[in-house]
Amino acid sequence: MTADTSGNMEKNTTTVLRAAWIIAVVTIVSKLIGFVRDVIIAKYYGASLVSDAYYYAYQIPSLSLILLGGVGGPFHSATVAVFSKLIPSLNEKPSDEVNKLYSTFMTAATLFFLILSAIMLIFPKQIMGLIIAGGSAEMISLSAEHLKIMTPLLVIGGIVGIYYGILIIYKQFMLPNLSPIIMSAAIIGIVIAVPNDNKGYALAWATTIGAILQLVIQYPNVKKLGFLWRPNFNFVNNPNFKAINELLFPAILSSTVGQIHIYVDMFFTSSISEGAWTAIGYANRVFQFPVGILVTAFLVPLFPIFSRLVANKDMNGIKTYFNKGVGVLFFASIPIIIGIITVGYDAVKVVFERGAFDENATFMVTEALWFLSVSILPYVFRDSITRVYYSFNDSKTPFVVAFSSIVLKYLLNYVFITKMNAGIGGITLSTSLVTLFNAVVLGILILRKLKMDYAGLFKNLAKMCIAGIISFILCFSCANYLSAGILRICIVGIVCLTSYTALNLVFKTEYVTELKNRIIKK
Repeated sequence: MTADTSGNMEKNTTTVLRAAWIIAVVTIVSKLIGFVRDVIIAKYYGASLVSDAYYYAYQIPSLSLILLGGVGGPFHSATVAVFSKLIPSLNEKPSDEVNKLYSTFMTAATLFFLILSAIMLIFPKQIMGLIIAGGSAEMISLSAEHLKIMTPLLVIGGIVGIYYGILIIYKQFMLPNLSPIIMSAAIIGIVIAVPNDNKGYALAWATTIGAILQLVIQYPNVKKLGFLWRPNFNFVNNPNFKAINELLFPAILSSTVGQIHIYVDMFFTSSISEGAWTAIGYANRVFQFPVGILVTAFLVPLFPIFSRLVANKDMNGIKTYFNKGVGVLFFASIPIIIGIITVGYDAVKVVFERGAFDENATFMVTEALWFLSVSILPYVFRDSITRVYYSFNDSKTPFVVAFSSIVLKYLLNYVFITKMNAGIGGITLSTSLVTLFNAVVLGILILRKLKMDYAGLFKNLAKMCIAGIISFILCFSCANYLSAGILRICIVGIVCLTSYTALNLVFKTEYVTELKNRIIKK
C-alpha cells in the first residue's frame, strides 16, 4: 500500500467516524422524540383494537415512506449508487445530464406510486381483509379507513427517498436523519390536542400530515444544490436510468419481500390476542432505538465510499472498510443484547406503563423483545453486506435471498404459533432466525465477487462474545440484588459497559483497541 493510498484511507476513516458521530447524535434526538411519540400513543391507546387497526393499516404506507424511501432504502441507495458516480465534484452545480436524469427518476417514481395509491383508495377493505384474515369484521373495516387516510404516504415516500440520496451524496447527513422528527412532532401534537371522543382516526391524520411536512422540509436544500424537477418521460434508451432501474427494482422487490414477512406475521398474530400486534410494534421500536442508530450512523457515510471503491476497483479497500464498520457494529451490539435480556422488562415498564398501557401490555412487549434481541448481530451483518452488493450494482442477489426466506418465515410461524402455541415470542423468534438465514447466505454468496476477510472479523467477534458472556453473568447477578426500576437499569448499564469494555481491551480486540487509540489521540 502506497503512502498516498494509506493517507486517503486514513482520511476516509476519519470522515466516516466524524459523519457517524453527527448522524448518531441527530438520530438519537430523532429516536428520543420518536420514543416520546410512542409513549403518548401508548398512554392514549394502550394495546387495543384501535391501535391494532392503525398499526395494521400503517404497514402498507410505511413500505413506501420507511422501507423504500427511508435512509438506507432502495430509492436512497439507488440514488447514491448511480448519482455519486456521475457527480465529479461536490462543489459544483449538477450538469444538465445529471439534472435530466434526476427529473426522469422523479417523474417515474411519482407515476409508479400514484398508481399504487389509486389501488389503495379503491380496494382498502379487500386489501386489509387479505392481510388480517384472522381479524374481526370490525378490525378489517377500521383498518381500511386508516389505510385510506394514509394513502398519500405512498407517493411521498419515493420522492423523500430520492431527496435523501441527493443530500447524502453532498455530505448533508443531518437533515435526512432529522426530518423524521417532523412526523413524530405532528403525531404528538395532534393526538394530545384531539378530544378523547374523537381520537379514533387522529393517528392516521397525524401520520399523513407529518409525512407531508417531512417532504416540504427537504425540498429547499435539494433545490439549493441545483436539482430542479421538470417532468421528463425519457424512460427508453436512457443508459443511466436503466442503471437505476437495474438496481432499484430488485431492491424494491427485496424490501417488498420483507413486507411480506410482516404480512405473514400479521396473519398469525391476528389469531393470538387483542393488542398482540401493537405489542410487537412497540418491541420493534425499542429494538430499533439503539440498533437503528448504530446501523444508520455507520452505513450511511460508508455506502458512498463503498460505491467509489468499486468504481476504482479497490477490492482491498472494500474489505478493510467492511471489517472496520461491521466490527464496530458488533462491538456495540453485544451490550445491547445483554441490556435487553437483563433489564428489558424494567425499561419497557418505565417508558410505556401508564394510562391505557397496563402490566399485561408491558409483559407482551418485553416477551417479543427478548426473542427479537438475538437477531441484532445477524441484522447488522446483513444490512452491511447488502450495501456491498448495492455498490456492485447488484440488488438481485439480496432479493433472491430475501424471497427464498418467505417460505421459511411461514413455516417457522406455523410451527411456533400453531403447533407450539409460543405466542408473541414465537413471532419474533422466527424473525430472528430468518434474519440469521439471510445474513449467512448473503455472506457466503458475496465470495463470488470478492474474497472477504471473514477470519479476522469473526476472530474478533469471538473475543467480543467471550467478554459479553462474562459481562452478562455479572449483570444478571447484579440485577438479582436490586429492586426493579430506573436505579437497576442504570447500575446494570454501568456494570455492563465497564466490564465489557475492559475485557475487550484485555483480549486486545482489534477494533476496540483502534477506537481507544483514536480517543487517546483526540
